Amino acid sequence: MSGTTAEADGYRVWAVPGLPEVQRGDDLAKMIAAAEPGLADGDVLLVTSKIVSKAEGRVVEAGDREDAIDAETVRVVARRGPLRIVENRQGLVMAAAGVDASNTPSGTVLLLPEDPDASARAIRAGLRDALGVDVGVLVTDTFGRPWRAGLTDVAIGAAGARVLDDLRGGTDAYGNPLSATVVATADELAAAGDLVKGKAAGLPVAVVRGLAHVVAGEHAEGARAMVRPARDDMFRLGTSEAVREAVTQRRTVRAFTDEPVDPGAVRRAVAAAVTAPAPHHTTPWRFVLLESESARTGLLDAMRDAWIADLRQDGKSEESIAKRVRRGDVLRKAPYLVVPCLVMDGSHTYGDARRDAAEREMFVVATGAGVQNLLVALAGERLGSAWVSSTMFCRAVVREVLGLPEDWDPMGAVAVGHPAEEPRPRPERDAGSFIEVR
Repeated sequence: MSGTTAEADGYRVWAVPGLPEVQRGDDLAKMIAAAEPGLADGDVLLVTSKIVSKAEGRVVEAGDREDAIDAETVRVVARRGPLRIVENRQGLVMAAAGVDASNTPSGTVLLLPEDPDASARAIRAGLRDALGVDVGVLVTDTFGRPWRAGLTDVAIGAAGARVLDDLRGGTDAYGNPLSATVVATADELAAAGDLVKGKAAGLPVAVVRGLAHVVAGEHAEGARAMVRPARDDMFRLGTSEAVREAVTQRRTVRAFTDEPVDPGAVRRAVAAAVTAPAPHHTTPWRFVLLESESARTGLLDAMRDAWIADLRQDGKSEESIAKRVRRGDVLRKAPYLVVPCLVMDGSHTYGDARRDAAEREMFVVATGAGVQNLLVALAGERLGSAWVSSTMFCRAVVREVLGLPEDWDPMGAVAVGHPAEEPRPRPERDAGSFIEVR
């Protein structure tokens, strides 16, 4: 095989024969050493997770595999019929939480190692004690991948081996800068080992030789470093799950960082907003985007003055007025504002107060649906938002300051920005208390 390192022209991968059936409590390092794998310094040992789980007693009784999957699941990523893709307690996103009903006695299932990195460290230390060799150890398991047919092995635990090779800051063969290249070295090694171990050959251990540069010593990161943080995961959910999560996880954000808002992200959110349902095939939504600080300040100053005038007319004290006006800080401190407006373009006039009122209510509901679409889409862009009703109380002022047509009715304002902190947990609501069945 052709290598890519300066230290070797190639590498070898071979399976280790002669390992007996693994039982609970077995010392895997001693068993591997007894099989005489011919290990040398700089080799990488690939160990199938199944034998690690068996040695660590992760075989559990389970009359129903689904119950075992439930117990190992942190969150469901996607569900299609009986198949579930989930994040498990080890942080891995995979089918059925890695719970395996094969290669284990009837009525039992095999769980993944509790801490695969710790398992790899124990095997590495045991081999050093038994054979006096400095090797890297990877614990591997079989994964499917989004958008790709077929399965392959990946590293779920690691010790003494470089799991990621960060090439950012370097250049390619043509001198072009590498700005996004981080190679999943441990997964590449795991896949190479799977070619010789096979799925049904009874060869759970393999050795890679000729890539000593990936053996990184005691302080190498574990495979946990390969789990992408939730914030950076662009594909965290399946389609139907993403829709539900987007709606339920949209939160009102009242504190934002100074990070600028991408205008393109807001425009994409507006494109989603205008897919909302509307009466008579109309388009009753308009969105005014306040991207400059001067536009935001001018509007908010005029609204504040109008609000203060109303409060004084109500007989409120200056202290009470100041307290109430401070509620508008969520808009003033946001780096971006959107003013959604209702336009009755295409509405019907009946000449009857009851039906004309219902007609406007239809358009109000449609506008609200558009605003909800906007907020959900902003959340999908990882932007926080807060809808505030204040422009509805001084529409004439808003229209004058922003130069809007007389038939545009501002329907609140949306503060947009990057959240300054994680939102507090949402109190659970029992959907049944909002339902009446007839």
